[in-house]
Amino acid sequence: MKITKILLFTSFIWLNNAFAQKSSVNDPDFPALEDRYLGQKPPGLIPELFAPGIVSTEEYVEFGGDFTPDMKEFYFSRYGGKYKKRTLFIMQYKNHKWSSASVLSTDTEKYRDKFNPGWSEMKSLDPFKDIPIHGLSVSDKGTYYIDEYTREGDGVLKYSQLINGVREAPKPVDKVINTGKWVAHPFIAPDESYLMWDVEKEGDYGADIYISFRQKDGSWGAAINMGDTINTGLYDQSPRVTPDGKYLFFYKGDEKVRADGSKYLVGNPYWVDAQVIENLRPKQ
Repeated sequence: MKITKILLFTSFIWLNNAFAQKSSVNDPDFPALEDRYLGQKPPGLIPELFAPGIVSTEEYVEFGGDFTPDMKEFYFSRYGGKYKKRTLFIMQYKNHKWSSASVLSTDTEKYRDKFNPGWSEMKSLDPFKDIPIHGLSVSDKGTYYIDEYTREGDGVLKYSQLINGVREAPKPVDKVINTGKWVAHPFIAPDESYLMWDVEKEGDYGADIYISFRQKDGSWGAAINMGDTINTGLYDQSPRVTPDGKYLFFYKGDEKVRADGSKYLVGNPYWVDAQVIENLRPKQ
């Protein structure tokens, strides 16, 4: 099923785990493995709906699903039904248990500043002031990966390095990645060994998630479609890996049409063992 992404982009903005994944794994207060994911049983190599009835519902559209680096806070947003605006929710890990989801704000800009780099900080820098960014990811060495797009469907991923303390103007990533329509929502591995994003390409399942691995010469390898267990003909988008590196989260949804002809979205966050990434890594 071929679908357009224009409604998805104008409906919400993704953060895409915009923080360096220097999580507090060695911190004694870092949640134990069985406690890190809202008490959910971890999935295997087949994606599963994340936290059904707790985060993911049939009544609303749930976007996002971002843990802070210490994995003690979890953020997602809901839209639809009584939530006329995209509404941000938070769950917190305290005293060895997770709180229920509570409304934090209808201003999604507020929570972006909890991550590194803070959204306000990043958008205040000269190289980014006039760029319509909908996805942001940063590597351990501070390289920003962003998307820039127009409503006509022209999307491009760019990167910006920190050189001698100065933030360079964003430059397009290799053409092997910037091919297709609606190129968006980058996720860079902490060590920059791989890059994930979503894009529409002719002949694919729909809006699909792709991955490219860094080559020995520093260039990016072929854009690899992540396969039909991830990409299913729906909106398969916004990949990001948990701060502990164990699970891949992404959004899966669709566009429906009511009897009166009006359109609406359905969708939720899904997760899968991050081994799916390693299974696609080309053998040296």
